[in-house]
Amino acid sequence: MFTLDQVRCFVAVAEHLHFGRAAAELNMTQPPLSRQIQKLERHVGAELLDRRGRGVELTAAGQLFLAESRKLLGLAGRAPEGARRVASGQLGLVRLGFTAAAGFGPLSGLLSTVKRELPGLDIDLVEMVTAEQLQALDEERIDMAIGRLHTPLPNLESRLLLKERLMLAVPADSEMARRGSALTKADIRDQAIIMHSASKARYFYDIIVGNFDIAPEQMRYTLGQIMTMISLVAGGHGIAFVPESAQRTRVPGVEYLTFRDFDEDVVELHALWRPGSRNPAVRSLLDVMS
Repeated sequence: MFTLDQVRCFVAVAEHLHFGRAAAELNMTQPPLSRQIQKLERHVGAELLDRRGRGVELTAAGQLFLAESRKLLGLAGRAPEGARRVASGQLGLVRLGFTAAAGFGPLSGLLSTVKRELPGLDIDLVEMVTAEQLQALDEERIDMAIGRLHTPLPNLESRLLLKERLMLAVPADSEMARRGSALTKADIRDQAIIMHSASKARYFYDIIVGNFDIAPEQMRYTLGQIMTMISLVAGGHGIAFVPESAQRTRVPGVEYLTFRDFDEDVVELHALWRPGSRNPAVRSLLDVMS
């Protein structure tokens, strides 16, 4: 196989069309330069330079090889810098899992920050509920997740990104919405509730059943995605517990109410990642996370 040194020798001669000037540029004498070109032509299997006249001319094969050689030398020159940027986390790809509710909160701001501060970093977004995120992290199908976490997990590191209240989404034409004032826990009795799934949305399910007295017959539907729940609320099919940031959806036909007797910031959103991740871009992403 030919070497990059042979390619550099050829490009110098091709650009000067003169062995003496090319040798001076490369800080070498003409005989070894000529030998390098001869070795290159043997490897390529074609004559690249026409030496039969008083000067040097490129053959048709040489003209094509010159164009490709310039690309090759350009790639070779950029490769070390690219490798250094990947190793430092400035360049690369992060596969980021996120819950639909994360899109209401910090996700958009994070993507804007990455675009501004880490323009060489690509983010591959994968929407999934937290349970799916944890499995994907364990199987290394994603590099980081933005999701809900009850308690710290020994196999994952986490960083708190957001704390917010739990609110109630109600149909805009309902009696609850017309009252307009903050609710109490007692106000949800006998209301049809679009409930979080105990398997797909366990985080919200546990918060709700741990703080509210809800009868099984009140749970009209059980779902895993908040946007679907809000859409059903807009259609008048019940009420739903949602994080405070869900107000940003501004779905027509939905009002968001607070509780006078339950106003704690109990809903948390975390960044989750594997300790010792082999992807340097994960650390860079964490560095720009607020």
